[in-house]
Amino acid sequence: MRIAMVGSFGLRPKATMSSRALPLARALAKRGHQVNLVLPPWSNPEDSGRTWQDSGVTVVNVPLPLPLPHPGHPGTVTWQLKLAGRLVQAVAALQPDVIHAFKPKAYAGLAAAWFYLTRFPCLVMDTDDWEGRGGWNERGEYSPAQRLVFAWQESWGLTHCHAVTVASRTLQALAEGLAVPPQHIFYLPNGTIPPSLSTQPAASFLRSQWGWQDRPVILLYTRFVEFQPQRAAQWFAALQRHNPSVAFLVVGQGLAGEEAHFRQAAARLGMAPESLHMAGWVASADLPDYFAAVDLAFVPVDDTLLNRAKCSAKLLDLMAAGVPAIVEAVGQYAIYVEHGSSGLLIPSGDVAAWLQAATALIEHPALRRSLGAAAQARVTRDFTWEKLAEVAEAAYRRSDRFS
Repeated sequence: MRIAMVGSFGLRPKATMSSRALPLARALAKRGHQVNLVLPPWSNPEDSGRTWQDSGVTVVNVPLPLPLPHPGHPGTVTWQLKLAGRLVQAVAALQPDVIHAFKPKAYAGLAAAWFYLTRFPCLVMDTDDWEGRGGWNERGEYSPAQRLVFAWQESWGLTHCHAVTVASRTLQALAEGLAVPPQHIFYLPNGTIPPSLSTQPAASFLRSQWGWQDRPVILLYTRFVEFQPQRAAQWFAALQRHNPSVAFLVVGQGLAGEEAHFRQAAARLGMAPESLHMAGWVASADLPDYFAAVDLAFVPVDDTLLNRAKCSAKLLDLMAAGVPAIVEAVGQYAIYVEHGSSGLLIPSGDVAAWLQAATALIEHPALRRSLGAAAQARVTRDFTWEKLAEVAEAAYRRSDRFS
């Protein structure tokens, strides 16, 4: 089967294409399909016009129209339409049997609309976030006109295709609320790949570098999208007052400088500077060493529609690496983690439950080992991309339009 996966942006810095579409494409290629990943790389213009092979997948970055827009911005309407046209042309030239559009908004949404209106025989729409009211429209720095367009694209795109793949049960319910027939909706959560092995000497070196050889270390692995930075700082400070030996490692940074707000809040709350290390972005190849250097992770999640709809690849990374995690029980997060078996779930916003769970894991190494091993076993059993590729194949077999 010839499959064209279409994105709304490139492989960086946003994660949908690199953490969802590409690993699914690799799994499908391994199953014998011919897969092309076709991208409009306005988000990383250095890849403009480049094509390469990645584990059997052909990655095609369409040439960006010149002159380029300001870095990080999608350009004028005329420029956007030119790029959308190039995306459509690149996909059509591949003569695919299936087009799988990743996100119903922006460039992928425009391309999908074109192919739907020209009666392409098998168009599948993927949604891994809620984009409209209550979703990314509230979070992204969009103009009022963009918010209207994206909300319309989402509603229209999910209801004008042959099948819909959804990354969470909340997205499944939202699609059904738009009158998408249940038999056309395919639950396709994010998956994982076998993690790279960490080296204990490297992990020990990191702890020594931070001065934390004998201290319990809690990891916050985040883009600061799912929670308010001040809240996480308050909770960390509360735990440190309860147990002054605890140290905190933050891996990642925000989309708009939220990590600075976190650091400032931690300082205001009196957290000891030597107990907090902000690592920023860490290269994927180095993440296993950072994961091995911590004792447990905390995954804070505000109870919002945006968070209920999303499907956290970072939580999967932690589970695949065997890091025991305390996770606020919101949406898909509470599906990945089985409380007391593959992690600890706490109600969102319940600081008392956080303190109790963190204390239990700090004081009981055997419990940490048990939860970490069970988390790793769960994701490698139920959430591998090789297994989830079968769901995508089932979606591709739908050829009857429902709108």
